[in-house]
Amino acid sequence: MINETDTERDERFMMCALAEAEAAAEEGEVPVGAVIVCNGRIIARAHNLTERLKDVTAHAEMQAITAAADYLNGKYLPDCTLYVTLEPCPMCAAALKWSQIGRVVYGASDPKRGYRNAYRNPDEALHPKTEVTSGVLADEALSLMQGFFRKRR
Repeated sequence: MINETDTERDERFMMCALAEAEAAAEEGEVPVGAVIVCNGRIIARAHNLTERLKDVTAHAEMQAITAAADYLNGKYLPDCTLYVTLEPCPMCAAALKWSQIGRVVYGASDPKRGYRNAYRNPDEALHPKTEVTSGVLADEALSLMQGFFRKRR
């Protein structure tokens, strides 16, 4: 895209993550979606699969990290950006730290289960070189999550 701002780029890729979250909701999964971008291209798409796989570790971020590493044929992702609709949990933050991902962009905060409230110093949860941007299309992500749980009650 010509003259696309950083904000516009982040919103464009977050829309792709939101589409993944919507797919998760349609499958009865908690609606969290993720994409990993490298050199301006999506190299991995994923959403929660914990119900389908009966695996508590099958979060969108974990699925995306695995797919991106496979695509790049390597375990480190320093030149990649993860776009995820919900703040990563401590487990996912640890996996992101090990992957050395270059940037994490998330939508809605998760005050109950997000990594930022799980650590005394949340800046240590991710790799020291990882940049974090929060709140991108947060209202849309939160609305999707709230709608999903409202229907389940």
